[in-house]
Amino acid sequence: MFAKQDNFLSFLKASEKLRIPIYQRKYSWNVKQCKELWKDIIAIGNGNEESTHFIGSVVYIKEKHCFPGELTTFLVIDGQQRITTISLLLCALCNYLKENPGKYDYTKLRDYYLINSKENGVDKYKLLLTKDDKNSFKNLLDNISLDGSGNDIKFDENDSVRIQENYEFFKNKIAKEDFNTILNGIFRLIFVQIDLERGKDNPQLIFESLNSTGLELNHADLIRNYILMGLENSEQEELYNNYWHKMEARFNHSEKSSMFDLFIQHYLTIKLGRIPVVKHVYEDFKKYSMTVDNIYDLVADIELYSKYYADIVFSNDKDFEINKLFTYLNDLNYTVIRPFVLSVYKDYLDEIISKEEFIEVLKLVESYLVRRFICDIPPASLNKTFANLYKEIDRNNYVESIASSFVLKVKDRDYKRLPDDEEFKEKFLIKDIYNLNSRNYILDKLENHNHKEHLNVDEYTIEHIMPQTLNDEWKKDLGENWEKIHEKYIHTIGNLTLTGYNSQLSNRAFKEKRDMNKGFKNSHIILNRFLADKDTWNEELILQRSKELINLACQIWKYPEVDIGDKQNKLGLSKNKYTLYNYEYLKGEPTKSLFEKLQIKILNLDSMVREEPKKQYIAYKSLSNFVDIVPYKISLVLSLSIPFTEINDPNGKCRDVEGVGRWGTGLTEFKLSSFDDIDYAFDLIKQAFHYVTYSN
Repeated sequence: MFAKQDNFLSFLKASEKLRIPIYQRKYSWNVKQCKELWKDIIAIGNGNEESTHFIGSVVYIKEKHCFPGELTTFLVIDGQQRITTISLLLCALCNYLKENPGKYDYTKLRDYYLINSKENGVDKYKLLLTKDDKNSFKNLLDNISLDGSGNDIKFDENDSVRIQENYEFFKNKIAKEDFNTILNGIFRLIFVQIDLERGKDNPQLIFESLNSTGLELNHADLIRNYILMGLENSEQEELYNNYWHKMEARFNHSEKSSMFDLFIQHYLTIKLGRIPVVKHVYEDFKKYSMTVDNIYDLVADIELYSKYYADIVFSNDKDFEINKLFTYLNDLNYTVIRPFVLSVYKDYLDEIISKEEFIEVLKLVESYLVRRFICDIPPASLNKTFANLYKEIDRNNYVESIASSFVLKVKDRDYKRLPDDEEFKEKFLIKDIYNLNSRNYILDKLENHNHKEHLNVDEYTIEHIMPQTLNDEWKKDLGENWEKIHEKYIHTIGNLTLTGYNSQLSNRAFKEKRDMNKGFKNSHIILNRFLADKDTWNEELILQRSKELINLACQIWKYPEVDIGDKQNKLGLSKNKYTLYNYEYLKGEPTKSLFEKLQIKILNLDSMVREEPKKQYIAYKSLSNFVDIVPYKISLVLSLSIPFTEINDPNGKCRDVEGVGRWGTGLTEFKLSSFDDIDYAFDLIKQAFHYVTYSN
């Protein structure tokens, strides 16, 4: 390895041929980064004559010569973005000088730094970019070589967006700045060039070291470089063109840019049988690749899975019904389910299971997710649930084994459970649907269930039947408890519908909304049929409509009909196992709301926390119980497993109960009866968690 500091333009002038290897990502600097470079160039151009500006390093390795007199080719390992950006600036300068002759001879800039004027073909160009950027940059250089104005450059839809945008940025900036300042600034750019010695230096290790912060490249880029860098050029071309470029085409659009990395993580989840930590994905891939004999087989396998993955996340399957289910699952936005869905999808495509069985599995997954978020079960456990679910499949009883796994999740931890109809209905009745991210999805499913003429819910707005702002007439219709009714039901499913005329409906009286042109009575929207013959709107009717819609929801997001008797016995799962719905006081207010707010905080405290209902209290465990919650009519008593002398209780609200006969296993007790004290209570719980988990 040889390294030295040098002037950047001197390096470009001396370089006959800079080639970006095919394994490098495409040019990706955007206007924001060009602005920073431009600002630095202008600042240094206005500085004293001895001022310089350091722009980083360029790492390269010389390619072997095949014939006498062949141009020396530098394979750029690191520094592509800086070289390309400054070359674009030089292109813009050349075309500016063509438009403004006399200031400087543009052919000097062109022939010194951009082209080899005595060469033909690809040897003519000092810088050769990768496949997707090559033609766009060559078009710029070819235009500079033509006589006439620089305004002749025309970009089309096939050109690189980054090259086009950045060239236009520099072109516009040059016209507004002093030319000598720009030129002085460019001439004073310095860098460190690192020349690797073939056969001695390991380009991959150096590349990884230069990108160790993870800011430069994403996982997919690093993995592509790792796979291709060690191969001969012909092998690089073959693997890239046949496999890797197909994956980039699937994922490397602006709206999909992070999808490739996520796919790699999910691919490894399938292959390793565990979830790789995001920051360790690259290292985990390298370890996994060492277990595979043939690099071609590995890349072909990744490409195959990437196609299936893209079919799932972009709803690209050829079957309409499957695509619709993919769309619904994507609308729910639980990416943790994808390794499992991908594995099952591959089984379907390999004809291990039928289309009908695959559809049943997708519906099971959908029901599991929807029932849980309606019932406010924290999603923290979902990643491990779905990472391991494929292993639980009985190949001879595929669908039923998955259904049984969902039903039996309560055996592991209560917060992994699939809520039954009773719990689902109770929670759905009072759930704030309007403020959910998935509200359109829910209304879509309710509106379009079992209907072939699909209504596109996204083309409509959500209407509050009882409006968000009540006038006197609405208050009269709702009765003396109007304020409480409004607060309780305003955003619930019973009070929500769809309309194309939201602004016209506004907060009009119910009968006006019903009878006006295109109102509820004349609406073709199925969700409005209940409203067509009603004369008023009140709590009784809200509840009646809620129950109708929730009964429909139980049909859409079904609870699996499986016989788990034998499995219950084998697992030791009692049919009379306690659940949160065994506690009478948790069914009434304010205890219920106090508990729900505290429960979410506790379950999100750490992934090792598990909830275990007992006969008289609910236990929360890490290594052992750290808090037990005893529900009473208007309060919760927290039994904390930390000595009274150890707890930090600045307000003196705790009680020493060591040796006192009480429910729970703790040594310190705190009574929670006010929502104002929830954060205080949670701080005490965190102290108990750390005492039980880490003090021994």
